[in-house]
Amino acid sequence: MATQTKRRRVAGPVGGGDAAPDPVAGFLSWCRQVGLELSPKVAVSRQGTVAGYGMVARESVQPGELLFAVPRAALLSQHTCSIGGLLERERGTLQSQSGWVPLLLALLHELQAPASPWSPYFALWPELGRLEHPMFWPEEERRRLLQGTGVPEAVEKDLANIRSEYYSIVLPFMEAHPDLFSPRVRSLDLYRQLVALVMAYSEGPGPSFSLPPQNCLRMVATQLIPKGHEIFNTYGQMANWQLIHMYGFAEPYPDNTDDTADIQMVTVREAALQGTKVEAERLLLYERWDFLCKLEMVGEEGAFVIGREEVLTEEELTTTLKVLCMPAEEFREFKDQDGWGDNKREEDSLTITNIPKLKASWRHLLRDSVLLTLQTYATDLKSEQDLLSNEVYTRLSWREQQALQVRYGQKMILHQLLELTS
Repeated sequence: MATQTKRRRVAGPVGGGDAAPDPVAGFLSWCRQVGLELSPKVAVSRQGTVAGYGMVARESVQPGELLFAVPRAALLSQHTCSIGGLLERERGTLQSQSGWVPLLLALLHELQAPASPWSPYFALWPELGRLEHPMFWPEEERRRLLQGTGVPEAVEKDLANIRSEYYSIVLPFMEAHPDLFSPRVRSLDLYRQLVALVMAYSEGPGPSFSLPPQNCLRMVATQLIPKGHEIFNTYGQMANWQLIHMYGFAEPYPDNTDDTADIQMVTVREAALQGTKVEAERLLLYERWDFLCKLEMVGEEGAFVIGREEVLTEEELTTTLKVLCMPAEEFREFKDQDGWGDNKREEDSLTITNIPKLKASWRHLLRDSVLLTLQTYATDLKSEQDLLSNEVYTRLSWREQQALQVRYGQKMILHQLLELTS
């Protein structure tokens, strides 16, 4: 469960606040008290890490070796916090879209509790006011640097949901229990920061934050970790836009082999509409689109996802190109059969290497869709390549560098598609 290059790390230095003079010593002492087992081959340190505190290999660690084991009772959650009973009794009133409200209330309470058992853990947290997730960037900067990537839209949805959740559920609960939540934690800004931390450190959406069934959480090495190397928790397969959205950083090109570019489904419809000449053709195209919606192949807010070596939404894109490009008579027959009875041919396979072999009409529609997608960015590929030259790149701010990596990775995938559809 550790040691891939996608790093679970929240950017920004650790805040001093009321922490002990040596937060690591305090934390390690706490680990011993709660029975946390730490391998003698690893160390918690700020030296040799990418940002803030991390875990470094003192000796070479073999695959399968235990790095640490955390007792179930030491895990901070809505079940183990000091107001766990109240949160359980009020569970019905704390339900939300994110599923994170009980956990976030547990964090808000323990953060301000003078004798919280997790105080030594909090001392190692990043400084909350310096998190680098795009949700904390000024809106103008976020739009300017990430236009076309899909991140600004995702962030705006997050911010709206967080605000709604805070004012409709979280704040009323804290105000109903003023003895448990001091005024200093009744803050939308703090709540937003804690949401970002939960996004960065959780293993997935809210419900999966529940405690594991075993008595402890075990972290083991998945590959050889050389002496002196920092140890990272893995994210799984995530594109750069997802990494910057959830964790505040992106991987430099071409390191992220899981990077993707999106073509909005409605963009393909727009590209197809460009090819219509008369009203009857436009009406037929909308009829085809409505049929694709009925088949649940497309939606107004959906996207076709293109990776470097494969189309991740192959069935949806194949069906869409086929339905939008087939002759009118063939579409009538296809529609009468509700999309059944059509044998998929090998030459219609939408693997990246097979795209040049697609029917000309499919390639043209795909190419027009890519061109429209590229128009949504504020800059072209040549501009990004100029910025990536070492001399210029080093003068960019952290945010500018991360945003550039997101844009460049997406544009490289889209330009590869352009070449394949030419």
